[in-house]
Amino acid sequence: MTLRDYISDLDERSRQVLFAVIESYIHKPEPVGSRFVTKKYSIGFSPATIRNIMSDLEDLGLLAQPHTSAGRIPTDRGYRCYVDSLLRPTGQLESDIYRELMREFSSSVEAVRNDLAHMFHEVTDALSRMSNYVGVVLPPKPEQTVFQRIDLMKYRDGHVVAVLMTDQGMMRNKMIQVSPELSQDDLTRIADYLNSEYRGRTVDEIAEHLVALVHDEKALWDRLIARAIEVCQQALNFNKDDLYISGLYDAMDLPDFADIGRIRQLSKAIKDKHVILKLLDEFSRHEGVQVLIGGESLVSDLSNLSIVAAPYREGERSLGVVAVIGPTRMDYSKAIIMVDSVARYVSRALEDQR
Repeated sequence: MTLRDYISDLDERSRQVLFAVIESYIHKPEPVGSRFVTKKYSIGFSPATIRNIMSDLEDLGLLAQPHTSAGRIPTDRGYRCYVDSLLRPTGQLESDIYRELMREFSSSVEAVRNDLAHMFHEVTDALSRMSNYVGVVLPPKPEQTVFQRIDLMKYRDGHVVAVLMTDQGMMRNKMIQVSPELSQDDLTRIADYLNSEYRGRTVDEIAEHLVALVHDEKALWDRLIARAIEVCQQALNFNKDDLYISGLYDAMDLPDFADIGRIRQLSKAIKDKHVILKLLDEFSRHEGVQVLIGGESLVSDLSNLSIVAAPYREGERSLGVVAVIGPTRMDYSKAIIMVDSVARYVSRALEDQR
């Protein structure tokens, strides 16, 4: 029997009880009893009836009872039922969170508009402050990055500052090493050559072309082209493991991470970037907000964590992902609105850049 079958078998009163238990547990991490549900929610059932429904929900694997005399807590399967059944929030609630987001960015609006890297730092900080979870942004992949222009500024001792601008408004400043004999005029001519030759190409396309040039002896006879190849290969050598992350230590203050084992699990999951990168890359291939709950990821370090993620786009092209990572006892309704709002904000900012 699939989870969808379990959910379709639930009658309305079972859903009401399940969602009451989940919402109570989200706001206070203690097992929820039938009497508490009776008092807090106007469901209209006696404690005995609710107790029987909770027992049935436990049999279905949607609730669990940590101790014989305790109330119930949600399972990953229960959370999945709840998340899949969430109605789209009202426009008022959505706009409230969007306004709060704008207030978070108001002190550095111009910097955000002019530098996507700065925006990503702002976005992760805002997500973590507003949610108390870990804010994460997956930036555009190098192979999706379209080269706009490069400026080269002589520094000292053969070091040059390369300022790269991409089509998404991303500015990357990188220190590279070149022959000390190159003057600023030489660097300007190299930059002019690269800008005229490669503007509008993706970084991967440029890399392939550079490899071809390296094997072209005629190209290497030209001193300018040889120097340009050297400079460009260094300047476009991006780290493919880039992730913008904020709020790890604040998240550790949540009661869910009270024991050291959970803290280590969270820290390891964040530090082991390739796992998060792989998941976020998968999220980028789909539309809208997606939620991964606990053991659904099949990664042991994420077994007590949930990820709420949404891709940001430039037109029809998905470029990266905005996400929050927190405990499975997450306020999913708020997290979903927040991530969706931030993803749409980033998408609009990218359109404005164009």
